[in-house]
Amino acid sequence: MNTAHRKPLPGTKLDYFDTRAAVEAIQPGAYDKLPYTSRVLAENLVRRCDPLMLTASLKQIIERKRDLDFPWFPARVVCHDILGQTALVDLAGLRDAIALEGGDPAMVNPVVPTQLVVDHSLAVECGGFDPDAFDKNRAIEDRRNEDRFDFINWTKKAFKNVDVIPPGNGILHQINLERMSPVIQVKGNVAYPDTLVGTDSHTPMVDALGVIAIGVGGLEAESVMLGRASYMRLPDIIGVELTGKPQPGITATDIVLALTEFLRASKVVSSYLEFFGEGASTLTLGDRATISNMAPEFGSTAAMFYIDEQTIKYLKLTGRDDELVKLVEIYAKETGLWADSLKNAEYERVLSFDLSTVVRNIAGPSNPHKRVPTSELAARGISGTVENEPGLMPDGAVIIAAITSCTNTNNPRNMIAAGLIARNANRLGLARKPWVKSSLAPGSKTVALYLEEAGLMPELESLGFGVVAFACTTCNGMSGALDPVIQQEIIDRDLYATAVLSGNRNFDGRIHPYAKQAFLASPPLVVAYAIAGTIRFDIEKDILGLDANGNPIRLADIWPSDEEIDAIVASSVKPDQFRKVYTPMFAVQADNGEKVSPLYDWRAQSTYIRRPPYWEGALAGERSLKGMRPLAVLGDNITTDHLSPSNAIMLNSAAGEYLAKMGLPEEDFNSYATHRGDHLTAQRATFANPTLINEMAVVDGKVKAGSLARVEPEGKVTRMWEAIETYMERKQPLIIVAGADYGQGSSRDWAAKGVRLAGVEAIVAEGFERIHRTNLVGMGVLPLEFKAGVNRLTLGLDGTETYDVVGDRTPRATLTLVVNRKNGERLEVPVTCRLDTAEEVSIYEAGGVLQRFAQDFLASSVKAA
Repeated sequence: MNTAHRKPLPGTKLDYFDTRAAVEAIQPGAYDKLPYTSRVLAENLVRRCDPLMLTASLKQIIERKRDLDFPWFPARVVCHDILGQTALVDLAGLRDAIALEGGDPAMVNPVVPTQLVVDHSLAVECGGFDPDAFDKNRAIEDRRNEDRFDFINWTKKAFKNVDVIPPGNGILHQINLERMSPVIQVKGNVAYPDTLVGTDSHTPMVDALGVIAIGVGGLEAESVMLGRASYMRLPDIIGVELTGKPQPGITATDIVLALTEFLRASKVVSSYLEFFGEGASTLTLGDRATISNMAPEFGSTAAMFYIDEQTIKYLKLTGRDDELVKLVEIYAKETGLWADSLKNAEYERVLSFDLSTVVRNIAGPSNPHKRVPTSELAARGISGTVENEPGLMPDGAVIIAAITSCTNTNNPRNMIAAGLIARNANRLGLARKPWVKSSLAPGSKTVALYLEEAGLMPELESLGFGVVAFACTTCNGMSGALDPVIQQEIIDRDLYATAVLSGNRNFDGRIHPYAKQAFLASPPLVVAYAIAGTIRFDIEKDILGLDANGNPIRLADIWPSDEEIDAIVASSVKPDQFRKVYTPMFAVQADNGEKVSPLYDWRAQSTYIRRPPYWEGALAGERSLKGMRPLAVLGDNITTDHLSPSNAIMLNSAAGEYLAKMGLPEEDFNSYATHRGDHLTAQRATFANPTLINEMAVVDGKVKAGSLARVEPEGKVTRMWEAIETYMERKQPLIIVAGADYGQGSSRDWAAKGVRLAGVEAIVAEGFERIHRTNLVGMGVLPLEFKAGVNRLTLGLDGTETYDVVGDRTPRATLTLVVNRKNGERLEVPVTCRLDTAEEVSIYEAGGVLQRFAQDFLASSVKAA
C-alpha cells in the first residue's frame, strides 16, 4: 500500500486516500468531471499502484485514453460452487504440479479473500406443491453431490483465505447484496471502496450499491485469487439517464426487460454503465439491484448506481451495523462518490431512457432482450385462443412456472406482489393448472421471513408456490424432473411446451429438455401463468376463471395496487429478519485445530472431482496454429449454453453414456454444471446443446440442428463428441469460425476449457463477449476477430478448409488468417488479435493462466532458495 495522499478521514478514526488531490495534481479541475467508475478505479491506483506507474496510469483515466494497461486490485473474490469449485479444483491441481516439481504445495493459496456460496447444486425434483419439498430436495442434493461437497469441505481446511457458505442458505448474489458487501471496506485502519470479481456473470448485482463488481470466468478469478493484478484498459463508460417514473402496476422486472432490449440495441457490449437522473434517484435499491443483476443481458460489464439516500436506507433495512452505515455516508460524501457530487460528471456517450414508457412485459421465447409487451402477445402470434381437447394439455402448455433467481427474489416489492396476487386468486377460487410444475426458490431466507410476516406464504403455498430451495434453480437449468405422465404426453403429442420464470436467462435448451421455449416474467406474472396454464393465452384480456357467481376473472381483477404493495413492504420487511438470517451465517467459526494434507486425495472413480490435466501432454505443448481444421462453423449469438450447457444430462448424450458406463444411475446423473470438476465428464458437454446450429452439419442438403460436427477430410457428419474423439486421436489442431457476439451468457470457464481440451487452438469470430474472450485467453486459445464487413459468409467458408495464423502476437495486432481451400486456393485474411493487453499476451504465450502461475511460482521459489 502506498503512503502518498493518505489522510485522516474526517468524522472517523480511519484514514483514506485522497484521490481528488492526486488527480488534481496532474490536471486541476479534472476530478469533478470524472464518472463514478473512474473515481473508484483512480482510488485503487492511488492506494495500490506501483508509484513509478501511478502518474501514467492516472492520466489514462483523466485524459480518457486507452493506450496503456493499468492494474486493478479487487478487494475480494466471490464464487458460486460450480465455478468456485472448479477454480479450487484447478488450484488443487496446481498444488500437485508444484509438488511434482519440488515446490511447496502448501504455499499455493488465495491471497485475496475468497467467499464461496454453495448455491448451484440443487435441482427442483419436488415442486412447490409438496409441503416437504425443501427437505426432500436438499436430501437429494446432498446424496448426488457427496464427492463435490467432500472436496469443498477439504478446501475450507486446506486453503487459507477461503470462506464457505454451505448449501441451503441462498444465492451468492443476493447474499452478497444483503450482507457480504460492506460498500466501504476497512483494512489496516484505511477505508476504501469495496470492489470485487465474481465467477458468475451476474456478479454486477451489487453495482446497485455503488460497488464495482464484475463477472469473470473461473480462470480470471483464479488469477485474482492468487494476488495478481487484473490489468485493463480504461473501459467505455456510458451514462444512462433515467427520466420519468414507472406507471402504476409496473414492476422492476418490466423495467429491466425494457432496458435489456434498449441497451442491447444501443450496443453497450463490454461497457460500464452508470445510471443517473431523477428516474434513478426514485428507484428503490431493490429495483436498482434487479437492473444491475441483468448487466450481462445488456452485454455490459457493469451497471453502476451512485451512492445516495436509497443506498443508506437499504443498508439500514438489511440490518447493517450503524457504524458501517455512518462510514459509507461519510466516505462517499468526502470522496465525491455521493450522488450530489457527480452532477458535473462527463460521459463520452449518454443514453436516455424514460421509465414512464415501460409497460407490462415478458421476454421470449428465447432471449432476454426479446421483449414482448403482454398487451401484444396475441398480435405477435405467441398467445391466442386455441381449441384443446378436455383432459389433455393445451398447446403452449406452461409445464414450469418458477419464481426463481436472485434477479427478482432480491426485490421485496416483486415478492410481496406475487404473494398478493396469490391471495387474491385464492379468494376468488382460482387454482394452478395440474400440469404446471410450480416452485418458489428465493435467493435469501429473509424472503420467507417477510412473506410469513405478511401472511402471504400460505397463500403462495396453496397455489403450489411453496419454498423448494434457497438456491439458484430453474434459471440455471436445475428445474428437475417432470411428472412421468406429463412428460410422456409431451413426447407422444410432440407438444409445444413452455416455461415461465422470473429469472434472467431463457436461452433455448437451458431451462428444461422438454420446455421447447421459455419466457421471463415478473413474479406476479409467473403466478398468473400458472393459473392460465398456457402461453397461448392473452394474459391481459383472456378469462382466468369464474368466481362463485359465475363472473369472469381477468388479470386486472387480481393484480394488487402499488399502494397495497408498498404498505405491506413497509410493515413486513424488517432489519431484524436480515440479522436473524445473517448473524449466525457469518459468525466466525472456532478453529478446532484439525489439519488436512495440502494435497487432495483424488477419488479415482469420481465423476465430479478429478485432478485437472492442464500441465500434461498436449496441453503443456506448443500450439502451432498451422493446418487447423474447423470443428464448427457457427452463426451469430452463440452462447455459453451452446458451448457448454448447464442443464440436466440425458441418457442418450455423450456425457450420459459415459456416466452410465461409470455406474451412475440415470436418476442421479445431475446437471452438466455439477460435473465440471471432472474434465472427463465435462469435456463431453462441449457443444452438447441440442439446439446448436453447426453450419458444417449438412444432411440431405440441409443444415441439421443438434450436437453435430463433420469430420474432414472425409466429410462425415457425426455426433460432436465422436468428431472430437476422432480429431484428438489424430492430434489434429482445430479452429472454430463464428459470427457476432460469440460467447454470450454465463461466465463458465468450461466453455473455454472444453474447446481447448478438444484441440481447438484459435477461434475467429466477428466479435466476442468480454468474459468468454478472457476465458479463452486464460486457456491458451487465441481469439481472432474479423475486420469490419468481413465474415464467414463473405469469405464463403464451408469447413472444408484448413487454416494457419501468421504474424507477431502483440496486443490487438493485425495478424493474417491463411485459408487453404480444398481446391488448392490460398486466401490471406487480415484479422485482429484479441489479446488486448500485454498481460494477456504473456498468459497466452505461457499456455494459460495456470501454466503461467506455475512457471512464475517455481521461478520465484528457485530465486528465493
